[in-house]
This record gives sequence, C-alpha cells and structure tokens, in this order.
Amino acid sequence: MQATTLLPRTADLFSQGLERQAGSALLRFGAARQRTAGRISWTGDGAAAWLDDSRGHVWSVGEPVAAAGLILRAAQGSPGLVREFTGPRGTDALVGRHLTATDPVEWVFRWTLAEPPVQRGEERVVVLDEGHHDELLAFLNRHSPAHSTGPGSSDVSLWAAIRAPEGHLVACGAMSSLRDSGAPLMASVATDAAQRGQGLGAALTSWLTRHAVRRHGFCTLWQLADNTPAERLYTRLGFRNEDPCVSARLATY
Repeated sequence: MQATTLLPRTADLFSQGLERQAGSALLRFGAARQRTAGRISWTGDGAAAWLDDSRGHVWSVGEPVAAAGLILRAAQGSPGLVREFTGPRGTDALVGRHLTATDPVEWVFRWTLAEPPVQRGEERVVVLDEGHHDELLAFLNRHSPAHSTGPGSSDVSLWAAIRAPEGHLVACGAMSSLRDSGAPLMASVATDAAQRGQGLGAALTSWLTRHAVRRHGFCTLWQLADNTPAERLYTRLGFRNEDPCVSARLATY
C-alpha cells in the first residue's frame, strides 16, 4: 500500500508564513516552495511537518508542542511507516511521552546569505573530479570515519580539497544538496588529524560557502550541538545559529 493512501493531506506547508520566522529555516530552505508532487505534509497552529517517505522521516519546525503533535499524528496515523523524525529542540521529550523515541541527536541547522571574509589559505583550494574518488574516500575513512556524504553520492555537485606541498590531501569537503529543495548543503568537511589548528578547515569551509552563495544566494550546513570548534568557526564565517534541532528514531513494534 502506498503511503499516500495512509496519511491524509492537509494545508500547504507555507500557508502560515512560518518560514519567515526565526527558527524555521529548515522549512524555508529544506522544503521546496512549490509543492513537490506526492509530498505528504501537515500544518498546525504554529508548526509544519512533512514526510520524506523514502526514509520514513518526518521533518517538523515551529513551536515544539505543536511540532510534536504533528509528528505524533504522522506516526500514529500509520504505524511502522514513520521510523524517525526531526523537530525543534525538545521535541524528542514531548514525543517520548506517547511513543518510544530513541537515539536522540541534537544539532543545529545553520545558514548564511553572505559571502564570508576571505580566509588565509583559500587560494590553495582545488576542485577534484571523479578520478579522485578513491583518494577522497581513503582520506575520509582515516580522518572522518563518520562523514555524512561520500564520493559518488548523487547529491554531491562538487568536491574540493587542499593538498600539502608534497601532493597528498590535507583537507576536503563537498557541496551536496538537501533532498526535497535541492538547496546547497556543505557536507563531509574533514582535515588531516595531524594538521588541525592550522586554518585548513576554515579555508575550505570559507571557499565552499563562497561557491554556494555566488551560485545559489545562500549556503546551509548541519552542525552537531556539542561541536564547539565548529560552532566558533561557523559563527566567524557568518552562519546563523537560530535553528536548534533534535533527531530521533521511533521504536517499531
């Protein structure tokens, strides 16, 4: 049975003007303004949610209590279809009063509309093509095993890197895209563990941000809530920090 027969459609995600409010950038950049064919979504008083049915993931923004209510509506309306969710910080505890929510991860959706200040070392950044995928994968596996995006991903439009004078990689990163909207999403930025603290990550992040802003008018990224060095760097480069999120899994029975 198709998911569209299980979950009722409601008003359009953008009917409340919620995307213009602080804390709703995930809606503004993460969901296409034009209704995606077949997208299932819900709106409530002060919240909106939409389903990525390929992953069984419900995304929600807005006031936490209202957002949690929409997640519960989706999950309880179709047991087993919704396996995970993302909402404003605190949503996991609210959902957890009614369903078993596990493995919560707190993170921040960050974004900028402006080119960052030029960082020392940006001139060393080069673009890598498909012929470097094996090299990139080996580097990521060694220096960032939990990388979010790997070489060959269909969502990635560009890989950039910095090399040492001897020629080996010392930093890399990708320009990927958000699934629904196609918005530019910086991903898998990594530096050689032995050369951290030399500004390589700042140079690469600044270069990728500038690339996205010049082509799309903005750049987005995910940041884990407990990553203090990344938080300082992204703030210095002009990324907004007003969209604290939490993601969690729902136990299936």
